[in-house]
Amino acid sequence: MVIKNYLRCVSLFFVFGFSCTKENKKAIPVTKQKSEIILEEKSRAEINYSNYYKEAKQYSQRNNLNQNKFILIDLGVHSGLKRFFIYDFKQNKISKSYIVSHGCGDNRWGATMSKDKAPISNEFDSHCSSIGKFVVLDRGVSQWGIKVNYILQGKDKSNSNARSRAIVLHSWDAISDNEVYPNGTPEGWGCPAVSNESMKEIDEILKQNKKVLMWIIKT
Repeated sequence: MVIKNYLRCVSLFFVFGFSCTKENKKAIPVTKQKSEIILEEKSRAEINYSNYYKEAKQYSQRNNLNQNKFILIDLGVHSGLKRFFIYDFKQNKISKSYIVSHGCGDNRWGATMSKDKAPISNEFDSHCSSIGKFVVLDRGVSQWGIKVNYILQGKDKSNSNARSRAIVLHSWDAISDNEVYPNGTPEGWGCPAVSNESMKEIDEILKQNKKVLMWIIKT
């Protein structure tokens, strides 16, 4: 999806760029800025996660976790792009991808101020997301979105407080189903939150696949 958006943007850039050089030379610096943003996002689209997939499979086998699916979330990717991936171990490919929020940190709740620089912390009351490996546990009731959440058990030093901090997977009405780049996704208090429609799909997957590994990284 990101690559298609990139190609579409490149086409628009050339059309817009040529017309501006003929009609309004002052517009040239603006197109240059747009091209720089496009090139930056292209590099995100080319991130190679193969080592993460390999390690996730080995980790799941060693720790008796789900052997069918695992979830990878890359908070290094701009929040307006899809960066929540469900990876299918059997088919060796990403089967689903979604928009997901991160924590606001010291910024205002619900804003998008850290859309390309997600603040990371394991501390209480930090309102930040934590990185590391989690195990998706019990399905519960949420006050947000479609009223469903999943408990996350942090397995690393970098996310050991996740359960005590009430960091759970849930949906949020404010989250879009589709990519909104260059805009960002509203930021919460550290939970990975997805759209309501996304959560309906994820919920069905997690009801059928227990003890799924969720690995949150920041490339």
